Amino acid sequence: MSFVSKDIEDVRALVLPDAVVADGSPVGLSGTTLVTWRSSLPDRLFQVYVDGKLAGVTLDPLQRKLVVQIPASFESAVRLQVIAVEPQDTYIDFSEEIDQAPISHAHIRLTLLRSQDLPIGSGVNIYHNDGRRLNALPIPIWPCSCDKAGFGMAQFGLGDCGFDSAAAVGFGKGSFGQGHFGLDADTLQWTSPALPLGQHSLSIAVIDERGNEGPRAETEAITIVPGPRPASDLDVESFDELSGQVVLNLTD
Repeated sequence: MSFVSKDIEDVRALVLPDAVVADGSPVGLSGTTLVTWRSSLPDRLFQVYVDGKLAGVTLDPLQRKLVVQIPASFESAVRLQVIAVEPQDTYIDFSEEIDQAPISHAHIRLTLLRSQDLPIGSGVNIYHNDGRRLNALPIPIWPCSCDKAGFGMAQFGLGDCGFDSAAAVGFGKGSFGQGHFGLDADTLQWTSPALPLGQHSLSIAVIDERGNEGPRAETEAITIVPGPRPASDLDVESFDELSGQVVLNLTD
């Protein structure tokens, strides 16, 4: 079993829109990504890794593109790697053997309730405890207007107490008990840019369509710690047949 990481050039990624509206603008970005590359390696198949994890494999030696799923994030970087393998090794996961970037930073993911009380045009700003705003542009709460439920904004009369309902989450389909009159509240996820190891706290502020910012709500302290260092060697020291217990010997 072996793989080759050389002679693979011009690795590129293009995030694919979920849909395109009449004016040509994309609707939603789920993270589906087209990865392309160039290589003259013959009789090899290729694997694509996303942040060190096997994400997909090619089916033909001439194939130089593959659609994979990447984490959805506004600003954090995603690491893509393409390697070439022998056809018989196509589905072997080499994630433990390919070069990994040193762990010197990590990301924080926030999940926010998206209430129907918040109007179209509103957004969110997220700040670090050192005063920096972590998002380059305000994060829209309703990037797709069809997700917003309200009077006259969907199929009239099919909602509750003045609320129409289009693609908004319904009873039992979101965060139960957080919405209005049978409409659950759905969530908005955000991933921070790379942050150094250590302790951090964030604050979130809602802004209106004119840019007026409301009071900030602070998170609890969040500690980013390095991942465990993998063992260089693993041996079975002993095995007790009666108890079924195995004692392992780990070497750093």
